[in-house]
Amino acid sequence: MIDRTRTDLLSQTIFVLEDDTDISRLVQHHLEAAGFTPRIFHTPTNLIPDAERQAPALFLLDIMVPGGDGLDVCRRLRNHPALSTIPIIFLTARAGENDRVLGLELGADDYITKPFATRELVARVKAVLRRFERPSTPTVISFEEVIIDANSMQLRVRGELTTTTATEFRLLDYLARHPGRVFSRDHLLDAVWGDARFVTPRSVDVYVRRIREKIEVDAENPRYLKTVRGAGYRFEIPKGE
Repeated sequence: MIDRTRTDLLSQTIFVLEDDTDISRLVQHHLEAAGFTPRIFHTPTNLIPDAERQAPALFLLDIMVPGGDGLDVCRRLRNHPALSTIPIIFLTARAGENDRVLGLELGADDYITKPFATRELVARVKAVLRRFERPSTPTVISFEEVIIDANSMQLRVRGELTTTTATEFRLLDYLARHPGRVFSRDHLLDAVWGDARFVTPRSVDVYVRRIREKIEVDAENPRYLKTVRGAGYRFEIPKGE
């Protein structure tokens, strides 16, 4: 019997922005071997126009490329009405922690540094795409002016549809489904990311900040997503909801 979910996942197109010919060929070969359909772009010029015509399942972006900047491409994608929810992975030689945090703050779902192991690259592409899988028993969480719909992976705040990345949504949904519980950063890494080797506890802080900016009236004084000093984070749903 064919696992149709797996087949559909691995037949998806991935847009790869990489100007180094050897690296782009290597990435293309291993993605194809894993069942994906990669499209290589050596400059960012046509990447967004082509995505508008036929959206990919995921963007794999180098940061330093001729004629543009992968960070700027990420910004433009996250501000694009039709492309804003597609996952983004940076694949770059910029390995500093500040570079990683900047990439996550811009809305990337993962950050892979060069040199990289091809098996790790494929594993992380699959892991990010799995975050888009719908839960088997989806439910809607609603409180005050916030609606979290796991079935459609949509967040509505004060009546407005609010764009989130898949990772942001999964973290918010996980916290909201366990109100009152305190979760350490390491626990959230395991629960949401699955393989904590690939991200750091500081990554959780970045995503929490982004979520607060979307659901809280005052992100500096959150009502829902609270910091528990020295322990982690707790989600509070107001009484009476």
